[in-house]
Amino acid sequence: MLLLSVTPAALAAATTLGEPAGAPVSCAATLSAPTREAAFSNASKATGVPEALLKAVAYMESRWDDHQGLPSSGGGYGLFGLSDHAPEAWDGSGKGRTTETKSQIETAAGLTGVPVAALKQDPNANICGGAALLASYHDGGGLPAWRSAVARFDGKNNFVQQVYQTLKTGQSRVTEDGSRVTLAPDASVAVPSERTAAAHDTDCPADLGCEWLEAPYAKGKPTEPDNTVSYGNHDIADRTGPGGPKLQYIVIHDTEGSYASSVRLVQDPTYLAWNYTIRSSDGHIAQHLDAKDVGWHAGNWYVNMHSIGIEHEGFAGTAGWYTESMYQNSAALVKYLAGKYGIPLDRAHIIGHDQVPGTLFGNTKSVHWDPGPYWDWDHYFELLGAPIGGARTGTADVAAGDVVEVRTGYGANPQTVTGCAAASPGSPDCVPGAGTNFVPLHQSPDDSAPLAKDPGWKPDGAAGTTYVSDISARVTSGQKLVVAQVQGDWLGVWWAGSLAWLRNPAATPVVVRTTAETVTVKSTTTPAGIYGRAYPEASAYAGTGIPVQALSALEYKIPVGQAYAVSDDDVVTDYYRAVSFDGSAPGDRTDVVSQDRYYQLWYAHRQVFVRTAEVDLRAPEKPAIANTVLPAVSGVAKVGEDLTASSGSWSRRPAGFGYQWYVGGTAVDGATGTTYRPRPEDLGKAVTVEVTVDDPYFAAASARSRPTAPVARGTIASVEAPKVTGVAKIGRWLEASPGTWTPKPESVRYQWLRDGVPVRGATGKTYHIKGHDHGARISVRVTVTATAYDKASATSQPTAKVTLAWPLPGHGR
Repeated sequence: MLLLSVTPAALAAATTLGEPAGAPVSCAATLSAPTREAAFSNASKATGVPEALLKAVAYMESRWDDHQGLPSSGGGYGLFGLSDHAPEAWDGSGKGRTTETKSQIETAAGLTGVPVAALKQDPNANICGGAALLASYHDGGGLPAWRSAVARFDGKNNFVQQVYQTLKTGQSRVTEDGSRVTLAPDASVAVPSERTAAAHDTDCPADLGCEWLEAPYAKGKPTEPDNTVSYGNHDIADRTGPGGPKLQYIVIHDTEGSYASSVRLVQDPTYLAWNYTIRSSDGHIAQHLDAKDVGWHAGNWYVNMHSIGIEHEGFAGTAGWYTESMYQNSAALVKYLAGKYGIPLDRAHIIGHDQVPGTLFGNTKSVHWDPGPYWDWDHYFELLGAPIGGARTGTADVAAGDVVEVRTGYGANPQTVTGCAAASPGSPDCVPGAGTNFVPLHQSPDDSAPLAKDPGWKPDGAAGTTYVSDISARVTSGQKLVVAQVQGDWLGVWWAGSLAWLRNPAATPVVVRTTAETVTVKSTTTPAGIYGRAYPEASAYAGTGIPVQALSALEYKIPVGQAYAVSDDDVVTDYYRAVSFDGSAPGDRTDVVSQDRYYQLWYAHRQVFVRTAEVDLRAPEKPAIANTVLPAVSGVAKVGEDLTASSGSWSRRPAGFGYQWYVGGTAVDGATGTTYRPRPEDLGKAVTVEVTVDDPYFAAASARSRPTAPVARGTIASVEAPKVTGVAKIGRWLEASPGTWTPKPESVRYQWLRDGVPVRGATGKTYHIKGHDHGARISVRVTVTATAYDKASATSQPTAKVTLAWPLPGHGR
């Protein structure tokens, strides 16, 4: 084991180079820590950085994953994302940052004596190095005083607020190596509000600090005429005004390159433009286009017309390096844009580039597959405030005809993925056990069966594979499917024109019940065509000067007898013409809107369109649910004694049940629980309970139990026995207390007993002891009555034997 403490020489060298001097830090205890939790604790003790702050900073950098020593797309390593290149004096946000002469990881090595290689490869070493670096930035003071150190650690726009918000709310998760790390919430933490305001010309929440890096609208050559068709890198439109086309989607991309190279490309007039780029390391956002204009980002002109494109720094084949800062800022931006422009917050309108369909027959095999299997859709939609599946729980209670929504769970959903480095240059090899956003489909209900086919993605008819870019058989979180068959844990669903099988384990179901409109083919013999664009019919172009755009069906069909879930039944059918730089070409900057109609569908991995003329639309149907065993009432039907209802058995498993009790056939107001206690007025009447299915997914259904026997008189129970007080001597008085009864009696009677035999006439609450009681034991029997209850009695404990009140002659003194 290395001796991991900073030497005086190393400290002096760091100071000479202008790096923060800091105190010598020993990492020995942190390196040998048995768990990640213990490593944070030991690093805190070694550096003086509050343990909670260490966890919060690391969570925002990596969500506590170390990624097996692989760098992020921004060049950061380990839990603290330690950069291996010297930071720039300006981070592109306009905020600025002090220039350092060495990279973070080199500085951390100098502060700890831990080699750079260990800081990259060993998660415990990285924790100690990150803690030492953070400590070196600190000038003293309590938790609020660490803000400047946190800001210097990454120089972010709103990273400080994110860290302190994490401190306030807490976090807990199992990391990729199976370690549980928990940051307890601290409601006393003050979250700083001083955040860089967005520039006035960005379309972005003010507190995200977005910058404007304009995508140029320029001729291919300055010397070309204004009406040239050679220009870039986007088109002018009126998507936020009456001119159209209307915004309908937000497309999530990844850059497949660095942030710096991506923003250089988007500022190149000869390249392509999208609306926003988000940096991996800190979630910083650059805007390039106004929402009104059309970017060239999706590879499908119809989707381009109607979408905002957001590029995220990263690689589709890299597991785990979409940072929490990126997720949080991206979600804040998307939520803002969706609200402002009326875009639904669902997986049919907030889509990945991989969900964009091809445009022409044979084109599907060439479309994109980013952001890839490692984009955490579940977490992203939680941040959007629209969780996939809502509050519904996963279920194995699925029947043919149901519509289900897939929810994979990501972190607990490792699926086999191969070929990451080859398919996504810049990515390392695929990480075994990493969380993924999909579940596979098979050709038959067996894990060993070939994966499902996608005739558009693989026109040669080959089965799907585990290759990272092969989306032939992948159902991602949020997708809706129509169930055709059920066999044990397997659901047969309609997929790309065939029946495919999804494993839905009863112990860990991956689907929730949902509702959706569905379509089936009108014809009894001819399949319906699938389209990648909802373009107008030929007659819609008449008089516009705009060439008719061909309606080209894709490689897919909806065969007779199959059903698919509708993701949008109000699709805009239009074509926006934009071919000349100044908009002077015939019909340019005109949106041709049609009367022809399409539905948008969940079909295979993508969102596609079908002409309404070719299909029948079915409204969401609530599945029937039938009672198979009547509800039952257990218990004895007596006044004052509880009866308990069972729900009976049903053909499906609903979320819950409602109850209504009846007495003599009349509903009892307020009697809606699982138990009922008959009242005095119920005497002689039968009791039943009606159980109603309480689940909006199912059609209304209820069933009533068989009646009980007529309600009998209740039993008054003695809670505390009667008592006799007083001295058992001749001439003294005894007094009875009735004890405690339930329910409270309406009348109480007393009968005094001498050695258990009733004393004639002794029926009052008190009893005068006389000579003939000498040597006997006195007790009292209490009898109580109440309406609709049987008479009840209880007897006190007897007194001691009655004695004389004074000594008799010859006895004693």
